[in-house]
Amino acid sequence: MARHEPVNPPRAKNEESTLEIRWVHAFVAVAEELHFGRAAARLQMAQSPLSQTIRKLEKDLDVPLFERSTRNVALTAAGHAFLPHAYQLLENVDIARQAAQASTGGVYGHVRIGFTGVLNHRALPPLTRALRQRYPNVELSLVGRIMTRDAVVQLESGALDLAFVGLPVQSAAVHTRLIRRDPFGVVLPADHRLAGASEIDLLDLADEGFVTTPLSAGSSLQETAMRACLDAGFRPRIVQEITDPFMILMLVASGVGIALMTSGLNDILPPGTVFVPLTGDPIYMNHGIAWSTKSMPDALRVTLETSEEILPTPSVIEM
Repeated sequence: MARHEPVNPPRAKNEESTLEIRWVHAFVAVAEELHFGRAAARLQMAQSPLSQTIRKLEKDLDVPLFERSTRNVALTAAGHAFLPHAYQLLENVDIARQAAQASTGGVYGHVRIGFTGVLNHRALPPLTRALRQRYPNVELSLVGRIMTRDAVVQLESGALDLAFVGLPVQSAAVHTRLIRRDPFGVVLPADHRLAGASEIDLLDLADEGFVTTPLSAGSSLQETAMRACLDAGFRPRIVQEITDPFMILMLVASGVGIALMTSGLNDILPPGTVFVPLTGDPIYMNHGIAWSTKSMPDALRVTLETSEEILPTPSVIEM
């Protein structure tokens, strides 16, 4: 059963808060990891001092922020309420630091970038390389395995500053920009009966077993592929679900099934697989970047400016 850590009685009205920024950093780490061990490793500290830090914060706020059990850690209602303000507080500290450092020239700050994984292998490396060369005082935190749906949620909450997503996204709190369009094809085991074809009609795959990401993962890639199959007149028979797109390719190489993927992965296919285009009008995966409309610190501004050069919007949009 979940239990609350004891919290001291409320402070007297004239007793001042002693809240420290490091406590807020610790709270955010535990809130995002929901695991004291992982949060401690992320903060490069031992677990016991981290627990003590959280207790100090709870004492200062006079409320429990987490429910702890032997197996789980979860945010309390107070913890959920405090989290967006914690993000804002840390962002304000960064802004203040940047303002103090601005007189020395250059751009300072921290940009948290969410990405899916192998789907972004052509976009993420050139962008981060350019940023590190041009703005060495901008700290980049790269957060992997972030599907489009989760990316939007984390951009809205302030957990991410920028994310690679599939377009379109539905959020008034998020701006997006198209950076690439890739047509879909099918990845087959090399010994598949259709592996030697120059093109494949999607309907010819109606009886095949498909490897895909879970529908619940919120993957734009998966949603577009499913919609294409339904438009072709069949519902794909899913034989294996796995979140990591590269692991999908590995399972295809192992003969588990086939997968609808974009042409952008053609240059990193594992041995034992082939990519075959689809016949008919192209079905596109629209790759984009997304960022919050709430604020534009200098570090994010220069990141977006650099992205316009390194990852320009295609000049010709195929329809």
